[in-house]
Order: sequence, then C-alpha cells, then structure tokens
Amino acid sequence: MEKSLNEIQREVDAYISQFKEGYFSPLAMLARMSEEVGELAREVNHQFGEKPKKADEADNSIELELGDILFITICFANSLGIDLTEAHDKVMHKFNTRDADRWTKKNTD
Repeated sequence: MEKSLNEIQREVDAYISQFKEGYFSPLAMLARMSEEVGELAREVNHQFGEKPKKADEADNSIELELGDILFITICFANSLGIDLTEAHDKVMHKFNTRDADRWTKKNTD
C-alpha cells in the first residue's frame, strides 16, 4: 500500500515524538542534510564516476542515501510546521508556469 506524503510526515513525527530530545534545531538539521547529500554524492561517484569503492568501504546504496535525505527533509519540514504536500504543489506550479517552455517537450503523437 502506498503512503501519502502526509502519512509519511505523521509517521516520522510519531517516531521522533517518542524521544525527549525531539527534533534537532534547524541549523543542526541543515548540517545533517549536507552530510547526507555528501554521502549520496559519494555513492553516485562510486557507481557512475571514476572513483571505485575501496575494499574496506561500507556497502551503502543510492537508495539508502536518498532515504536518509528524505527522512531528514521530513524532519526539517515537521519541525518548522511545513506541509510537504503543499510545498510540492507550490513547486510544481512554479515549474509548470515559469519553466513551461524551458525544455524541449517530447512529441505526444
């Protein structure tokens, strides 16, 4: 069963809410997000770039790194009271209007 973004936000909130520490500060979450993006970059470089993994490096995956980024993004949004579905809708509206003619569209016939 697929989860809505709202359900995922509530699931993460329920998880974080069980701990006294709660959400980290926005600056701490931004640092964590930057760290996770760096880990994703490393995995992408290993898989698609010229930098193969060393034999002793952990076996992470692009999927797991994207999952980490999604989790911290949801934590960040939750801590600031941001509904990610609304944020997504606003971003899609921006792309569908401002960037409507930016890219070459595929033929639909």
